[in-house]
Amino acid sequence: MKKVKIRNIRIVLAVICFAAVNLLFVGTSWWLVQKIAWAAKIQFLPALMALNFGVLACLVAAALVFGRIYCSVVCPLGVMQDIFGWFGKKSKKNRYSHSDEKKWLRYGVWIVFAVCIVIGFAPVTTILAPYSAYGRIVNSLFRPLYDLVNNGLAAIESNYNSYMFSEVEIWMRSVGTFVVALLTFALLFVLAWRNGRTYCNTICPVGTTLSFFSRFSLFRMQIDKSKCKNCSLCEKNCKTSAIDYKSGKIDYSRCIVCGDCESKCKHDALHYAPAWKKADTKVEDKKDNIDTGKRAFLAGSALVVSEVALSQAKIKVDGGLAVIEDKQAPERQTEITPPGSVSANNMSRHCTACQLCVSVCPNNVLRPSKDPMHFMQPVMSFERGYCRPECTRCSEVCPTGAIKRITREDKTAIHVGHAVWIEANCIPVSNGDSCGSCAAHCPAWAIHMVEREINGRTVSVPAIDPERCIGCGKCENLCPARPFSAIYVEGNSMHHID
Repeated sequence: MKKVKIRNIRIVLAVICFAAVNLLFVGTSWWLVQKIAWAAKIQFLPALMALNFGVLACLVAAALVFGRIYCSVVCPLGVMQDIFGWFGKKSKKNRYSHSDEKKWLRYGVWIVFAVCIVIGFAPVTTILAPYSAYGRIVNSLFRPLYDLVNNGLAAIESNYNSYMFSEVEIWMRSVGTFVVALLTFALLFVLAWRNGRTYCNTICPVGTTLSFFSRFSLFRMQIDKSKCKNCSLCEKNCKTSAIDYKSGKIDYSRCIVCGDCESKCKHDALHYAPAWKKADTKVEDKKDNIDTGKRAFLAGSALVVSEVALSQAKIKVDGGLAVIEDKQAPERQTEITPPGSVSANNMSRHCTACQLCVSVCPNNVLRPSKDPMHFMQPVMSFERGYCRPECTRCSEVCPTGAIKRITREDKTAIHVGHAVWIEANCIPVSNGDSCGSCAAHCPAWAIHMVEREINGRTVSVPAIDPERCIGCGKCENLCPARPFSAIYVEGNSMHHID
């Protein structure tokens, strides 16, 4: 019976996990998202931030038993690098080589990351977190392409009176997040195409954390020196630079158990076996080849993220009669965090800016923050929709505990912000027309119209009860004033519940 290669098992499991993560972000259907939400919750850093000790124990146990299989199977950023590396193989086969561990960079980044986690300094953790980096890439780069294809199919279907696909709006939620995602994608592509898993073995803090356990794994790749012909194929196909064929040693802190070396070996000299089952070492081991020279390496990259001007908003026409300007976001003194996030501080300490909540929001309310101290973490704004009381999707998918799970009943009692009236923008004040849209649509009955004497005229204007207002943004969204609403929502830094 032919032995199943570890590489084949790894590919099957990686495809399942990778597909699940991608389907989460492209939002094929809410039913499917609910079924595969586990794909986000089994990621290492989200489980750590959510204090999900069950998942953490399983991941650590897997590293102690099987090695760093998390990096080759579960982590979507790692699988994406393997895809990039596959393209590199087309240009040059057997292109890798052994290199010593860059401890100064690897553990230096890990220490900085750990300190930022403890003190809650989000800008660093959000940039380095591997799952979150991949989430931003999918949501900013791949999701628009998926939506474009979806809209094309919807347009074709409409000609045949079929509506399996519904058209969705494609828009850029944040220029800054898009730039970060694009730079991350380009950097990882170049590194993986040229040198394989360079990021995983020198930068990634999750990989470094698991390496503390994987070096003691019970099962590991082993070289049988009695069969080894020193052809160097294993080393030249090791994407993690963990194999030194001259000394017959494998760095298990960097080995991700991908199985490529075993598959490439023509002499059956490599096997994934129990650590206590030592390979035949009849051939005298050579002296360790230690490279003491300090080769230049990418020590860091300065990332300058700036908001560039968006192209002019498209013009909408209401029934062909009047031009309607797109709404613009007001300058809020306090940003609004989603219901279930408890407070701005809780969001800042737990959120890794993976953009999953932004991706699943059906109302176009969530978008990445521009604030440098909370960069790319989700905030609410109401130019394109409002936070519907019956929707709790963001709380259902958040894997880190930044948005705690809430029910529909809970949501109607959570005050995330309060409405503020801007007299100069209000239509009854500016041109004397009657309105009352905000009061008519407020789901919390926090707005009622009152008569006031303004500029010698008696007009009906909104009066707001801040104790009743929950900050859903329906008044701001449906206010007919353009481009700035006459009523907008200021965030509560600490949410309170009725």
